[in-house]
Amino acid sequence: MNSLKRKFITNLGLVLFLNLLIKPFWIFGIDRTVQNVVGAEQYGFYFALFNFSLILNILLDLGITNFNSRNIAQHNHLLNKHFSNIIILRALLGAVYFIVSLTIAWLSNYQWDQIKLLLILVFNQFLASFIMYLRSNLSGLHLFKTDSIISVLDRTLMIIFCSFLLWGHITEEPFQIKWFAMAQTAAYAITALIAFALVLWRSGKIRIRFDWHFSMAILKKSYPYALLILLMAFYNRVDSVMLERLLPDGSKQAGIYAQAFRILDAASMFSLLFAGLLLPMFSKMIKQKEPVGQLVLLSFILIVIPSIILSVTCAFYNNELMVLMYHSHIESSAVIFSILMFGYIPISMTYIFGTLLTANGSLRALNLMALAGMVLNVILNLILIPRYQVLGSAVSSLLTQSITAFIQIVLAFRIFKLHINYKLIILLLIFAAGVVLFGVISKDLPYNWMLTMVLMVTLSIIWAFSTGLIKIKNIYQIIKNDK
Repeated sequence: MNSLKRKFITNLGLVLFLNLLIKPFWIFGIDRTVQNVVGAEQYGFYFALFNFSLILNILLDLGITNFNSRNIAQHNHLLNKHFSNIIILRALLGAVYFIVSLTIAWLSNYQWDQIKLLLILVFNQFLASFIMYLRSNLSGLHLFKTDSIISVLDRTLMIIFCSFLLWGHITEEPFQIKWFAMAQTAAYAITALIAFALVLWRSGKIRIRFDWHFSMAILKKSYPYALLILLMAFYNRVDSVMLERLLPDGSKQAGIYAQAFRILDAASMFSLLFAGLLLPMFSKMIKQKEPVGQLVLLSFILIVIPSIILSVTCAFYNNELMVLMYHSHIESSAVIFSILMFGYIPISMTYIFGTLLTANGSLRALNLMALAGMVLNVILNLILIPRYQVLGSAVSSLLTQSITAFIQIVLAFRIFKLHINYKLIILLLIFAAGVVLFGVISKDLPYNWMLTMVLMVTLSIIWAFSTGLIKIKNIYQIIKNDK
């Protein structure tokens, strides 16, 4: 157990370091700049189409990536056999995704300008999904360091390409949202080639072939994962699509939502890193019938404490952060931003308990939960968006995330017979109250808001150690002890 804890913490440290090095500049330096340069309406146009392509991208994968990560972690020797067959299968799924996406776009009365941009985004999703599959092989083999580098390579290349387009003065034309999408295409393509070469090196020589019976067997095993991802993607990403479709000024409202969504999206990327590390670890532990309680507790504490600090801090400094990041629609974005950021707490919990249930193969229960979440989210959006516009969509998202996270926690505790840690619950409530108190105090200080915000975060981190939620001694012993 100590060995697995050590592996989890050391690799988490590496992947967090690399992502903190690259992704904040991508999100706040490049993505935010593009949004400001093209304006809320044009970016909302892109954002709604991007989420449309993202909802349907499960057709590219049908759960193969999650199944593969779990399967390769438990059976390393199957890499060569599965890799050679799945490549062709994914190409066929790519064609299905392309046809279905364009058909639904046409039936939804999308205009030609929207279709042209969607074509680029659909191809980007194909490349991104292929990269995720290749990475699932690396993580399944527990090559976490290699996987960590690949996880930031695409964003690194995008930063380089977009920097030239934004600030390189290589053209007299104003920046176009299409260029942003095409820069992503180039970055994804290069990353996919490098990741493919790495997996090929580990698998040895392969003979690419299509085996119908093998493909059907894989899809039969992976389709529950596919359904889960589709349902969860739907209630996580449908908000901006429904805003764009339901309201007369839908692109503008989707753009405001995108502004408020930016930091939540960035934070969720880091939480997703936990899931990427935990899935193969949980899978291996479950196969070997090892108790998972200690790793669940460790990962829960390491993710929920930052999520509380971030959510409460963003609520207190919502207006200041929106002014810092954007040029328009500040007041409306700030309110939406606060609501969405409180949703980060249940989202973080989902990345722990949802991953544990996925590793266990509890797909039926997860799919029923996700189906309920999707139905709830759509109903809430249909009721709230026409009346409250983007505010209604944010409230819908928060309620859906909270309810689905609670269901996953209950399922995990029942299936794994985990014990409720009342001491931890009390400590978390005390910790959260302290963070709120630090926020109130910091807002009353007569100093620059950036300084007081940093002070609030610093005091909150110190408070986490003072309450005993995080113990440096325990983490040090885990890293030091590899026995």
